[in-house]
Amino acid sequence: MTAPQGARILIVDDEPQIRKLLKVTLQAHQFEIHECADGEEAVIQASMVHPDLIVLDLGLPGMSGMDVLERIREWSHVPVIVLTAKDREEDKIAALDGGADDYVTKPFGMGELVARIRVALRHVAKTTDEPVLRFGPLTIDLAQRQVDLDGSPVKLTPTEYEMLKVLATHAGKIITQRQLLQQVWGGHHHESDSHYLRVYVGHLRKKLQEDPTRPRFIQTEPGIGYRFLLQD
Repeated sequence: MTAPQGARILIVDDEPQIRKLLKVTLQAHQFEIHECADGEEAVIQASMVHPDLIVLDLGLPGMSGMDVLERIREWSHVPVIVLTAKDREEDKIAALDGGADDYVTKPFGMGELVARIRVALRHVAKTTDEPVLRFGPLTIDLAQRQVDLDGSPVKLTPTEYEMLKVLATHAGKIITQRQLLQQVWGGHHHESDSHYLRVYVGHLRKKLQEDPTRPRFIQTEPGIGYRFLLQD
């Protein structure tokens, strides 16, 4: 499954050199590019241009990138990839919990960024309204709550199924530990309960016949959370 060509991308960065590099490279990949250098203009353009994806710097003049993300998330689910020099784990978690779909730190490789853009766009194209999700040999029937691997049923506990459902319906996107705890266990959890996640992810990996050192479906993002891998 490939990302749609001609997708509209809004670049928000106050560094002219970065905007130029991104524009030239992404246009060469057949993307339509719009750009701006500050937070206030980013919110305006996001509402007028209706981009398919936003590449957002956090260190913007005036309105910060986090504030831009918060404003946009009030009315839009457009994929947002944060591109920033801030590489602290706390910054990554805050951005992802705030609604970012991915996080890339500067300096960055253009090949990696383009790949992450394509993943985010493929995730949007693969709507979560589909009753059946397919990832290579893995099939998840959301209506029947049925999971099959290589044509054979996989027996999951209700909690294991809910965790797999959350990860799979957000395939390609990093889901933080906090987001998983909230969506699987609701409000009945504490931040210290992250050990539950490791236990259940370990159970899931065994049932999906996955080697955790070479993940086929569930990739660990150390200190942050997990990412369900899209299958080509």
